[in-house]
Amino acid sequence: MKKRLLALLLICTLGISAIGCTSKELPLEPTPETADTTKDPDSITITDHNGNVVTVPKNIERIAVGNILPMPSVLAVFFDSAEKLVGIPKGSMTAAQNSLLSELYPEILNAKTDYINGAEVNIEELIKMEPDVFIYNAANASTKDLLDKAGIPGVAVSVNKWDYDAIETLNQWIALLSEMFPENDRAAQTETYSKQSYERVQEKVSALSEEERAKIFFLFQYSDTTIATSGNHFFGQWWADAIGAVNVGEEVEQDNSITVNMEQVYGWNPEHILITNFTTAQPDDLYTNTIGADDWSAIDAIKNQKVDKMPLGMYRSYTCGVDTPVTLLWMAKTIYPELFADVNITEETKTYYKEVFDIELTDTQAEMIFAPTSEASAF
Repeated sequence: MKKRLLALLLICTLGISAIGCTSKELPLEPTPETADTTKDPDSITITDHNGNVVTVPKNIERIAVGNILPMPSVLAVFFDSAEKLVGIPKGSMTAAQNSLLSELYPEILNAKTDYINGAEVNIEELIKMEPDVFIYNAANASTKDLLDKAGIPGVAVSVNKWDYDAIETLNQWIALLSEMFPENDRAAQTETYSKQSYERVQEKVSALSEEERAKIFFLFQYSDTTIATSGNHFFGQWWADAIGAVNVGEEVEQDNSITVNMEQVYGWNPEHILITNFTTAQPDDLYTNTIGADDWSAIDAIKNQKVDKMPLGMYRSYTCGVDTPVTLLWMAKTIYPELFADVNITEETKTYYKEVFDIELTDTQAEMIFAPTSEASAF
């Protein structure tokens, strides 16, 4: 505690109060290595996703999370408890409050959120929380120096190191957590199940002709002033490729989400629209044009009533997260219902959580994932 108070005084003297965010991760390749406990029996040494060699306590009891919004939900499921989470971002809390996550782990609602605003972290408030480790977005590489000064071990976790491949990203997240918490090791189970889900989808969609591939549009964000979607370098592209569909926005090269106009959407004329939980919009809002001044009625997806809200499991399922294998099956069945008529998504969800994380879900809890409310979209 004395060390952290001294660190706090030093940081205040230097006038450092926030962590900035960069739009790109440093192109660092970590050297693969397993956890090392030989030097200090009370610590574990791991290599994070920015290639930093980090020593963390062997018995971590207090975890704070930076600007990597799915991570609190991943940690809660990984531990089957949210007791270790002392701090999570506001966007993560909103999703938790309006999803199955807080029903399973109500203790997550006790986590603090006032130490972080977007990518900016109030280091004084973070130190007061006395976290044993701070897990942060690898894109915010400058975080490391600030945490080092504060005496807080920091572990960088990447969102896009694997080109937005949600399956591989989840596997890498769980593998890293399993090194930090070997007693909770879920790496093999997660990798096996997620890869099986992916291969199961590929077996059916690989035979689709170009004409049979559905043209889909991801409505990432939507408001009176903004229509945002995925170009060819964001999760939407990976999802579309994974289910044998065509992302109509794939011609756009921009990284992360992109802002488009209605004329572009008209030109693309998607056959199916998937709305994420990063917008309050629901299918009826597009069918009846109740949000914004845009007229969606001329688009095939609207004419044929093929607009769906993406699931909200433990977190917003458009991104990588613990629900990714189930989301993949849901999306494949949603876009190609006849091809995946054998998929019972409720049973698939229950099986996944039981086999991988030993968590028993009821039918009602599993079905809750596929009926998200608009409130979960607020930040």
